[in-house]
Amino acid sequence: MKGSGKARAHANIALIKYWGKRDESLVLPMNSSLSLTIDCFYSETEVVFSGDFDRDYFYLNGKLQEKDATERVSKFLDLFRKAKNLDLPARVESINYLPTAAGLASSASGFAALAAAANVASGLNLDKRELSIYARQGSGSATRSIYGGFVEWRKGSSHEDSYAVPIDDASWDVGMVIVVINKREKKVSSRAGMKRTVETSPFYKVWVESAEEDLKEIKIAIKNRDFERMGLIAERNGLKMHASMLGANPPLSYWEPESLVVMQMVHQLRREGIPCYFTMDAGPNVKILCRLSESHKIRDRLIEVFDPNQIIIAKPGPGITIL
Repeated sequence: MKGSGKARAHANIALIKYWGKRDESLVLPMNSSLSLTIDCFYSETEVVFSGDFDRDYFYLNGKLQEKDATERVSKFLDLFRKAKNLDLPARVESINYLPTAAGLASSASGFAALAAAANVASGLNLDKRELSIYARQGSGSATRSIYGGFVEWRKGSSHEDSYAVPIDDASWDVGMVIVVINKREKKVSSRAGMKRTVETSPFYKVWVESAEEDLKEIKIAIKNRDFERMGLIAERNGLKMHASMLGANPPLSYWEPESLVVMQMVHQLRREGIPCYFTMDAGPNVKILCRLSESHKIRDRLIEVFDPNQIIIAKPGPGITIL
């Protein structure tokens, strides 16, 4: 028997952050989160199950991966093999059209694309809600990349009800300007940083409680298409997440000096009447939420300080595509 599937999934940028797990093995989050899927960053992955292989092989950007990375992929594919009673090794070839492990949501697009491709290759034929549950077990934020536009990941109370749902297609002049400060792989992975914050930061409990309130507020803002309110909530939420990391032991910061320069420029643009708001994940790169119609104005201001190649304009992106 042989089966193959190929899929594309886009990265998503969290506006209400996911930071911390209550169950490491099932990847169940401490709080619900909300993101915007973007068009410019994506992963394409092909999965082939075949008895011709002697083991699982994982190629990322054309390079055969080491044991640890391959084991993570194998463990994820086992979910599909077990559900389908499939006893076949796989070859996985994935290309990230974005920097890997730099705080630009490569694991979200990567595992969403892997889930979608494995779903086809195995013949499991999961629907999107079920696929979201599977993707979550590879990388938490991958659960949101199953869908386009604004997406909520409901934390749920168990394995079965922790999944993503689409909220809004974001077709109302919403965009992002991404400032790539550093493409290098970060020194502390999101996974390790999360664990350290949950276990040692005295600020963490308050972060979780306030994130739930932020989520309720931002959903109302999105429903009312209140861009300014949405942006302020997102900016505040991101800063609170980073504050919880600063309280970890030892303290953890993903910011670099240029990250702060971008934040200050965003505040100056707001003072000048351009509504834009920054958010950052576990990495130094800054994402600026803005009206798509004003994204070029913001880019023009940024290239007074930054190299034009560091600035990327993003539109709302689609959900998974089977190729």
